[in-house]
Amino acid sequence: MNLYAVKAIYQFELARTWRTLMQSIASPVISTSLYFVVFGSAIGSRMVEIDGISYGAFIIPGLIMLSLLTESISNASFGIYMPKFSGTIYEVLSAPISVVEIVAGYVGAAATKSIILGLIILATARIFVPYEIAHPFVMLSFLVLTAVTFSLFGFVIGVWADGWEKLQIIPMLVVMPLTFLGGSFYSISMLPPVWQTITLFNPVVYLVSGFRWSFYGVSDVDIGISIAMTLGFMALCLAAIIWIFRTGYKLKA
Repeated sequence: MNLYAVKAIYQFELARTWRTLMQSIASPVISTSLYFVVFGSAIGSRMVEIDGISYGAFIIPGLIMLSLLTESISNASFGIYMPKFSGTIYEVLSAPISVVEIVAGYVGAAATKSIILGLIILATARIFVPYEIAHPFVMLSFLVLTAVTFSLFGFVIGVWADGWEKLQIIPMLVVMPLTFLGGSFYSISMLPPVWQTITLFNPVVYLVSGFRWSFYGVSDVDIGISIAMTLGFMALCLAAIIWIFRTGYKLKA
């Protein structure tokens, strides 16, 4: 593997984060902090406990997942779309580097930025709500797995998009609603039986549930199923990326 090529792409993409620090880090952290203030402190103090967990602590995994998914997709899609937009993608494709190295550079940088953001939000949450992490290793592993998986998904979106508007369609109109309806602010066991069954078709449920289990040892879905669903979605994204580079879909004019 050409580690120099991976490092060059990785460092170039990561450097953009420090140039746009307010947009990349500060803005998501401030937005999530407002959720903690409104839902965790104001409303949470008047809510009953869920599965023996205070409401403010209960929503922490869901809020981190909300930021992690949207930022992973946004970072990766923007990272690969910009070379397409500027025309420098042809220099990347003609360079003596493989598909694995290209994807590792772009996706690795996007996932790194999302993981840093997730950890900052996790630390910020301590200011507003006391919480404990029952399985820290599982929590960190699930954080990394989710960031990488949805960075791969963002990479696919960035290749598919042929305009700036399309970069926002999936995160804003699909991912965010699915996250809000995926148990971020409630347990799906609180829903009527019919809606519980319907909610299980929402893939974000498995992400939020698995991540919440790593914090408190309680979940709506078995942790094994959550990990399996995440790995399955990662496999689909990898298959899509392999097909994109084999066919040159929207990469080679």
